[in-house]
Amino acid sequence: MTARTSDIEMAAGVLRGGGLVAFPTETVYGLGADAEDPGAVGRIFQVKGRPPSHPLIVHIGGAEQLGDWVEDVPATARLLAEHFWPGPLTLVLRRGRRVPLEATGGLETVAVRVPDHPVALALLSAFGGGVTAPSANRFGSVSPTTADHVSAELGDAVDFVLDGGPCEVGVESTIVDVTGEIPSVLRPGGVTREDLEAVLGYPLAVPAASPVRVPGQHPSHYAPRARVVLVEPEKVIVEAELAQESGHQVGLFLPASLAGAVVKAHAVVALPDSMAAYARGLYRFLRELDEQGCDLIIASLPVEEGLGLAIANRLRRAAGPRPASTGDVPRE
Repeated sequence: MTARTSDIEMAAGVLRGGGLVAFPTETVYGLGADAEDPGAVGRIFQVKGRPPSHPLIVHIGGAEQLGDWVEDVPATARLLAEHFWPGPLTLVLRRGRRVPLEATGGLETVAVRVPDHPVALALLSAFGGGVTAPSANRFGSVSPTTADHVSAELGDAVDFVLDGGPCEVGVESTIVDVTGEIPSVLRPGGVTREDLEAVLGYPLAVPAASPVRVPGQHPSHYAPRARVVLVEPEKVIVEAELAQESGHQVGLFLPASLAGAVVKAHAVVALPDSMAAYARGLYRFLRELDEQGCDLIIASLPVEEGLGLAIANRLRRAAGPRPASTGDVPRE
């Protein structure tokens, strides 16, 4: 933990005063406000440019507090909280009276989680309440995984930034709807479907589109300034070189299976073998290619199992409402 105790106390005071605090979690940096203050929650939407119909996540300090924020806690929710909290898992439950509709996008459900980061937990303890927090970036853009990312994107719009170092997981939490008889994964994330299924003892559905509005599932999300195009793994090099020859400043996500290949592109990110390392670096890689002046990023989807499912979800959202894998490379 890099944030000082005095910084955490100051940040808690900012929250009590209706201000916004950016703070680290194990997934990404969040833009936090007092979850019970509709005015403060409204500022989050204003600063991010986020549509008010998009629900936010309420962060709490421990699983024992869950009943304070939701209408009821079914056995499935207790089981998942016991196994995965603190951690990158968000549970969708019936909204309790403490949660204003401004935080839920007008829905009667609320998304709740306990973050697994010492700075986040210290802030929640010092504040003594729930903190509503989406990622600390402009709506739809690349999520921040360092305090510098927050400052560069939001600047003075944030009242206080707590620096807790780089985020360890690097992609947002998994969101699971536990309001019905059978849980459903609404957003893949830092807890894998396989881990959830091992605890529950039965398979889980991961619908391509959710009827429930949840954070991070807008058709275009997690997007850099450069256009992201997804192609088949074996075609990434040829498509990158064709686009570069057509006048684009191409950034390439080079799969680990092609490590060492020489590519004619403006910038190349050599992807790690480990899916955990890939997830941890995904948003940093996208930001780096933006900073290097790329106008086009060519990538392929990883195998959609384990953390690969979350990475693929983020890449599809970054590419926007386009075919997931077609060789759709713009040429002059």
